[in-house]
Amino acid sequence: MADPRGFLTTDRQGAKARPAAQRVQDWKEVYPEPGIGKTLLPIITKQAGRCMDCGIPFCHQGCPLGNLIPEWNDLVWRDDWQAAAERLHATNNFPEFTGRLCPAPCEAACVVAIADDAVTIKNVEVSIIDRAFDEGWVVPQPPERLTDRTVAVIGSGPAGLAVAQQLTRVGHTVAVYERDDRVGGLLRYGIPEFKMEKRHLDRRLDQMRAEGTIFRTGVEAGQSLTGQELRSRYDAVVLAVGATEARDLPIPGRELAGIHQAMEYLPQGNRVALGEAVPDQITADGKHVVIIGGGDTGADCLGTAHRQGAASVTQLEIMPQPPDTPHPSTPWPTWPLMMRTSSAHEEGGERVYSVSTQEFLGDESGRVRALRIVEVRMGEKGFEPVPGTERDLPADLVLFAMGFVGPERSPLLEQLGVELDARGNVVRDAAYETSVPGVFVAGDAGRGQSLIVWAIAEGRACAAGVDRWLTGTDRLPAPVAPTDRPLVV
Repeated sequence: MADPRGFLTTDRQGAKARPAAQRVQDWKEVYPEPGIGKTLLPIITKQAGRCMDCGIPFCHQGCPLGNLIPEWNDLVWRDDWQAAAERLHATNNFPEFTGRLCPAPCEAACVVAIADDAVTIKNVEVSIIDRAFDEGWVVPQPPERLTDRTVAVIGSGPAGLAVAQQLTRVGHTVAVYERDDRVGGLLRYGIPEFKMEKRHLDRRLDQMRAEGTIFRTGVEAGQSLTGQELRSRYDAVVLAVGATEARDLPIPGRELAGIHQAMEYLPQGNRVALGEAVPDQITADGKHVVIIGGGDTGADCLGTAHRQGAASVTQLEIMPQPPDTPHPSTPWPTWPLMMRTSSAHEEGGERVYSVSTQEFLGDESGRVRALRIVEVRMGEKGFEPVPGTERDLPADLVLFAMGFVGPERSPLLEQLGVELDARGNVVRDAAYETSVPGVFVAGDAGRGQSLIVWAIAEGRACAAGVDRWLTGTDRLPAPVAPTDRPLVV
């Protein structure tokens, strides 16, 4: 264990964001790197020392990857950072991603959190991996010998990358197909630069290329490369296409100009932030922006709109405002239902709860000018409007951030003939194999919209299933079964 009395003598000290007025002027990460100038590392060491000898580390249950959190906390406290990095990589291919993007259900399950503030697990994690890269401890791990088996991975998000790295390292020839012009999936163009600078992604991709993973961009599987061609060229195919079919709002006025899905808006902002030119970019500059949806995607839109110079930003949520403390229905160690304020919310904007949009109102040119909203309350048949609460909310730009309903109904799924469940997700068995032999699925395409940590966990487990199907051996760890469900609600 770490410091035996650390959780009693040391208060929680989390990462400090750059001042809001400063960070909205650029696209750099909100939180400075813990290892810059090594000045913050002693603080991280003391925070790791708060990890207690709890007997049963519930953080393992909170983490879908089963990260060995007490072990690398102890190693950091003892100043053995290289060994900590090795333990971190034992269960997680990409801790630099999860350390920045995961909401940290492990911290909600921390035993210290029963009566005090949880250990800063996420800060320790990202500090370990950033120092590992700085010190040159992260190196390519090419296979000792190659097999004669080939695998196609469709999609280069976190699930696809995890599958590819695991299978490459045991000697299979792996080609990752990405329809965009650059590798990374939503990590590249869906996650704003202020949450994760893409240099973190690029340095991991460099490692994967050095290990032998092949990346092919600009390929729309199902069109330029059909499902039949994939089956004939490769011994196994892995679908890691995500759940990118966005939920829509088909109400009067939906056809007006200025109303967009978040994933139409965010990728364009990311490209511009990376120095690319985007003709006819959807931008919030000088506009009154309304975001429908109160989750992480909505917060990403909020932070992007701030950096583009929006005149105002309002975020609408149909659910009531959560309580300031964990709701009794979500006791420890479950993910608590409570009010959360992201870095984007700290930068400004207004959040409005318990409202529903009835229609969009347009001007003479056919552009949206306002939303007609109404307060709602829970009734016997779901949310019901409160009479007399209708009002118009001015808007020049409306963004939908209401979640996703499954993988896109692309020609690829039809060509491969995979079975879908009632929710539209790809059906798979305990080894992540679909209804079609030799075709596997990992991440949101089979699970439904979920967390990045689940995507990586499923990618690792799916790789084990693929390897077992190809070779009949158990060489890769398979920590997660697809029937498992997270503690988060």
